[in-house]
Amino acid sequence: MKNVSQAPRESISLQAQPAHLIRQVDERLMSYNIEVIEVTGGTFWKSYTAEQIAGTQEFPTVTALTDVTAMPELMQCYPPIDLTNKRLRELARQLGPAWVRVSGTWATKTYYDLDGVTGGKPPEGYANVLTGEQWLGVLDFVSYVGAKLLISVSNCAGDHPNGEALDLTQAKKIFDFSHHHGVDISAVEFMNEPNMLELSGAPKGYTAADYARDQDILYAWVRANYPKCLLVGPCTTGDPSVKSVESKDFGAGIAALTKTCTTQELLEETQIPLDVFSYHYYNGVSERIAGVIPSAHWPGQMAHTDAYLAVAPACAKAHTALRDKFVPGGPMWVTESGDAGGGGNTWASTYLDVLRTLNELGSYGTITDGVIFHNTLASSDYGFLEPGSFLPRPNYYAVLLWNRLMGTAVYDCEAMNRDSAHVYCRSRKDGKPGAAYLIVNNSLTDALTVTLPKEAMRYTLHAQTMRSPTVLLNGKELTISGVCRIPELAAQRQPQGNALLAPGSCTFLIL
Repeated sequence: MKNVSQAPRESISLQAQPAHLIRQVDERLMSYNIEVIEVTGGTFWKSYTAEQIAGTQEFPTVTALTDVTAMPELMQCYPPIDLTNKRLRELARQLGPAWVRVSGTWATKTYYDLDGVTGGKPPEGYANVLTGEQWLGVLDFVSYVGAKLLISVSNCAGDHPNGEALDLTQAKKIFDFSHHHGVDISAVEFMNEPNMLELSGAPKGYTAADYARDQDILYAWVRANYPKCLLVGPCTTGDPSVKSVESKDFGAGIAALTKTCTTQELLEETQIPLDVFSYHYYNGVSERIAGVIPSAHWPGQMAHTDAYLAVAPACAKAHTALRDKFVPGGPMWVTESGDAGGGGNTWASTYLDVLRTLNELGSYGTITDGVIFHNTLASSDYGFLEPGSFLPRPNYYAVLLWNRLMGTAVYDCEAMNRDSAHVYCRSRKDGKPGAAYLIVNNSLTDALTVTLPKEAMRYTLHAQTMRSPTVLLNGKELTISGVCRIPELAAQRQPQGNALLAPGSCTFLIL
């Protein structure tokens, strides 16, 4: 990196054992999505070129949106994901305990052809078909990687015969089929991003009152028949009633392009209480659709800044008031999260996005308990793994280290933060006494000094350039060998005293 300052900033002194425990959090904090459209096959966000990712070629921006799923500038057709692929399964399993969310906009119009009677043609009112073989593949994958399963169910014209209330035929099929094959659905959201109503796939003319009625119909049935299943919702995105003075308006996004309703309007008439409050968070919209709503797009040169990193925690803080109102005392889940709505930015697959990803994980536990579902595991440019090859991207190694090193006890170290320096502290994942720190030095010019009270084990992630498709750990490039052999994630011994952290680096220090 160029123009590195030789004079480090004010030193940050770490504690061997922080005294102020904030809370204990879910061990499955770091979880991920597998979109329904991946399972069935179909159109999804078009891949960027290598030149676009490197930042040397502009993306042809779109200035108007119609049916997003049919726009060749934005979409390409993908075959169904191979969930039996050894590399995919083993790398997902390495991430450890997680939730897997199978949902997405396409899920709302998916017909469950679990008995194989449609011949692959969706019935009237639906847009695509999920076969029994495909869903068995999902259940087997979830079981193999040791995950818990969250889904959303369909809620399109086909689920409302003659325009009436929700028909439970589809929901009953997928719940009962999953149970019969030994993998229960552990949590359910009614539909994906319901505050966008018709754009999310709901029937024409569908209202917030219709949503409240139908969520109660579904959740009453789930309570009666699958009482251990968590009721989650409403997984809104860009709720116009949620604002923040701490960062750029994170409510701006795809939701701003269509008629929306608020979380309040969706939930105020519901009778069946939720177990978990959920929402979706993206820093903004991707380069693909920046021309449609430029105010919601962050340029790549700002993707390391304090303002950009502040979006995720500001969004979480702003949603806690809604959580407290509708699910008092309950956890809060981000059931879709990523650098940008619309398949991710050109830097989502590079080292540059590691700073945002780790800062989001670190900050969330200081605000609330819950789970963050990264969108996605292995689809589009924001996937942890490259689609098709399933080779790990920099974010994969970042969250792998997080899951191996950071425990569930969250400690307060807000006083240690500086401009362009963010410090988070957890218990050690191995259960030994001490502390596990994450320090994000998001200045691209200035080194950062931390003072250690004792020897530590050091894991520093960095890269040759911020847009590098590979990541270095303590100076060594991380690449898998063979089909799925993870490289050794070896620590360096860091003596007591001062340690220098390079510009643009993310460092775990285990005391």
